[in-house]
Amino acid sequence: MADNTIKDLNTRLSSLGLNEQIAKFPDSNPEVNPVDIFRCYIAEVLGKISGVDSALIYPALEWTSQFDKGDLILAVPRLKVKGKAPVELAKEWAEKFPPNDYINPPVAAGVFLQFFFSESLLPKLIIPQILKNPRSYGPSPTGNGKRVIVEFSSPNIAKPFHAGHLRSTIIGGFLANLYEACGWEVIRMNYLGDWGKQFGVLAVGFSRYGSEKELERDAIHHLYQVYVKVNEDIAAEKNATATKDGAGNVLKEGTSATDDEARAFFVKLEGGDKDANALWARFRDLSIVRYKETYARLNIKYDVYSGESQVSKESMDKAARILEEKGLSQKDEGAVIIDLTPHNKKLGKAIIQKKDGTTLYLTRDIGAAMERWEKYKFDKMIYVVACQQDLHLQQLFTILKLMGFEWADRCAHINFGMVLGMSTRAGTVVFLDDILKDTQYAMHNVMKSNPDKYRLVENPEEVAELVGRTAVMIQDMSGKRINNYPFDIARMTSFEGDTGPYLQYAHSRLCSITRKAGIQEEKLLTTDHAKHLAGSTHAVNLIRALAQFPDVILNTMKTQEPTTMVTYLFKMTHLLSSSYDVLRVVGEEEGVASARLALYESARMVLRNGMELLGLTPVERM
Repeated sequence: MADNTIKDLNTRLSSLGLNEQIAKFPDSNPEVNPVDIFRCYIAEVLGKISGVDSALIYPALEWTSQFDKGDLILAVPRLKVKGKAPVELAKEWAEKFPPNDYINPPVAAGVFLQFFFSESLLPKLIIPQILKNPRSYGPSPTGNGKRVIVEFSSPNIAKPFHAGHLRSTIIGGFLANLYEACGWEVIRMNYLGDWGKQFGVLAVGFSRYGSEKELERDAIHHLYQVYVKVNEDIAAEKNATATKDGAGNVLKEGTSATDDEARAFFVKLEGGDKDANALWARFRDLSIVRYKETYARLNIKYDVYSGESQVSKESMDKAARILEEKGLSQKDEGAVIIDLTPHNKKLGKAIIQKKDGTTLYLTRDIGAAMERWEKYKFDKMIYVVACQQDLHLQQLFTILKLMGFEWADRCAHINFGMVLGMSTRAGTVVFLDDILKDTQYAMHNVMKSNPDKYRLVENPEEVAELVGRTAVMIQDMSGKRINNYPFDIARMTSFEGDTGPYLQYAHSRLCSITRKAGIQEEKLLTTDHAKHLAGSTHAVNLIRALAQFPDVILNTMKTQEPTTMVTYLFKMTHLLSSSYDVLRVVGEEEGVASARLALYESARMVLRNGMELLGLTPVERM
């Protein structure tokens, strides 16, 4: 298959007047990644000049963040050539590089060799490739035959879907899209917090404050209200029975009959009590129905709704047996613990069973990981969980390794920081639905401020929701995952700066140019792209950026950072905005207009592909 594809590529290159054949290197994908064509060519030629193995040169050819430093750059010291200074080698190799149709003469800049792609080749190589394969342009099939589980979002039933879950949902949704685009079989998994003592609290609360009507109407909000009320009861009871000094300071915490009742309910639930399980199942099922509606608004779908409750007792018993047999677990004041300090002092002691015999989150996570391996035989399993759980995940992965599971190394934790300033006026939490309503309302008002454009939008409320959602998601993905960021609705809904609305505006403007041009689609492919575009710095730089898109996807797979993609898309939109006045379409001679529109259409397709990978829905008018 690969031979046929590389053969097809060389046939295509020959048709462009390039008679030097491209050889394929390990991990290269020149059939789908145009930058790899140049990488493969440079590595082959430079290998002959330098005497260095071409296979070592290929991975050392990296793309640059600034075009004035080249399209590809090679740090000569990385090749570890002995006998000559890297500065001298760079000069020597630049001088010896033969004239060719792929690249301009290399530039020696200190210890670096800079390679600039041929400006006459780029337009005829890149634009037809995008226009002929618009949906498939970008990803390389690096994950073919591999399977990944992405566990993300994972809200707690009866507790609000808050900003932390929002971040996990956005980042996890993006990673799932990314892996899938690169050929992986992706299992999107939502591991719900659907077990634990809080269900005892909830059951007691529902018997006091619950409403069947409200539960059917909106399970998540109603169960949260019940949960808050019954926790107030528990707090009041503990306060009333607490031992205090004369100043009212608590010396000894009080007890709560409600809390005891909740604990008893959870013991019944774990014991398989029929009525307890029926009530719990209703809470869970109705909550999932509501979650699915919310996820649909974020373009998120799941293959599996799992949860702590789904982990079988058999798996947990098996885990306990392995831990005991390997001498990893021990009794401590009635509880069962694993002392991880001999392996890593920072990991401390992990509790896997309480004194009353009930399981904990960690116990269930161990059992869940074992079950997932048995069912899916994954090549990778990603947990998209906040950085507050760093210790928990480190403990989990260490325990799995100590248990002797070779697949433990396939587990990865993708963490992230907090969203600041997301409490309501009353100081409590904000629900995701409310966030999306607020951003939709804000975007709708911004759109209405331009009555002429607003009248042209067929479905303004739907567009306002899409752009509002984009605002939330781009603000979340603009910085490094681990960074905290302030939730700023005014900033995120602005068209000024690198915001979601600005990205949507860039896409809708490209759609507008195509509509107004009225040029037949086939002319975009038949026009002479090199003749009409190669002489323009604006056009060439935009094509250079479009050529980088497959490399950006590969780099994003390495960084696992949405911001890698977001930064690239904004870079491209900045190049576009500086080109509109220079590269006009309407009113130009047909050949020029067709070539420029072909460039803008290629940019729109790449922008759309990038936005859809991020989980966004590009709009055509706004």
